[in-house]
Amino acid sequence: MKYENELKKAFKISIPIMMGYLVLGFAFGLLLVSFEYPWYLAPIMSIFIYAGALQFMAINFFNAKAGFVDIAIASWFINIRQSFYGLSLIKRFEETGKIKSYLIFGLTDETYALLTTIKDDKTLNKKWYYFYLTAFNQFYWFLGSTLGALIGLNIKFDTSGLEFSLTALFVVLCIEQYKSLKNFIPFFVGFSCSLFSLIFVSSDKMLLVSIFCSLILIFLLKKRVENE
Repeated sequence: MKYENELKKAFKISIPIMMGYLVLGFAFGLLLVSFEYPWYLAPIMSIFIYAGALQFMAINFFNAKAGFVDIAIASWFINIRQSFYGLSLIKRFEETGKIKSYLIFGLTDETYALLTTIKDDKTLNKKWYYFYLTAFNQFYWFLGSTLGALIGLNIKFDTSGLEFSLTALFVVLCIEQYKSLKNFIPFFVGFSCSLFSLIFVSSDKMLLVSIFCSLILIFLLKKRVENE
């Protein structure tokens, strides 16, 4: 099979994401049908939207009968963080050709964390390695949400607390990034900016402000190091 090594490597690397996405996707599917929405919305949203936080928020939008403009603005604020850290992958995606659009669409927080943590293997075809990794992660989310919706049709579950699996997954990925970078400064900057935003900024804008502040501080620190 062509690009078999890329396929195997991508699957191996994506296993931690699989454990988190199956559980969290399952929770999303359960929550969706618990509000008596049709089960097939879960796989459709997981294919065409594929944004965990936004999909959970979409249920609230449906319940509140929000307008298209309100949904568009809220969606932009929820996902704008990916515009910031996605810029760092432009160079990696330069030679991915026609699949670049899918790689951009499928760039989630967890996929980004993997791409920036793992060391490049020069024996792999990067184009297909990135594609398989992104596709595996979306498939895990698709599978989890679909199973959750189907099972939730006939069995009632208490879904409270399941959303914490995403936080736990972020913690694991953060630890892996620290092991790879061996540099505490980016994590301290992120923690400090998040704490500041949590105290002084409203919760709906806290994430955006903390990312923006972190970028400014990292940029200033980098300039200072270059000038020394």
